[in-house]
Amino acid sequence: MRAALILCCLAGPALADIVVPTRTIRAGDLIAPADLTVKPGHRDGVARRAEDVVGQEARVALYAGRPIPLSDLGPPALIDRNQLVTLVFLRGGLAISAEGRALARGAEGDRIRVMNLSSRATVTGRVRADGTVAVP
Repeated sequence: MRAALILCCLAGPALADIVVPTRTIRAGDLIAPADLTVKPGHRDGVARRAEDVVGQEARVALYAGRPIPLSDLGPPALIDRNQLVTLVFLRGGLAISAEGRALARGAEGDRIRVMNLSSRATVTGRVRADGTVAVP
């Protein structure tokens, strides 16, 4: 029993598969299945399954053959900088909408600044799934 415990401690970490790009992926690009391959290796905080990476957006450049840190991925942006967006204010039964210009990129759930085109005031809101920005 004691010998088995010692052998387990000396064996070291088990190798697992990690996902690596087959080509350099630029920041802002969406990741497709053809962009990925799996190779043996072990490292914490990196993608281990292609399903976790496909459809995500690269936040920084991802280089071919290098592991993909999960922190370098995110949901695809719905709003680009300088894009015209609809600002929505909902409170009780009241709904107010206005046109604005996005001052930053944002994915669903991100907080971004938007300039109201009518008043030229800058407000901060949360990007919704439909591409509108909800302001508090």
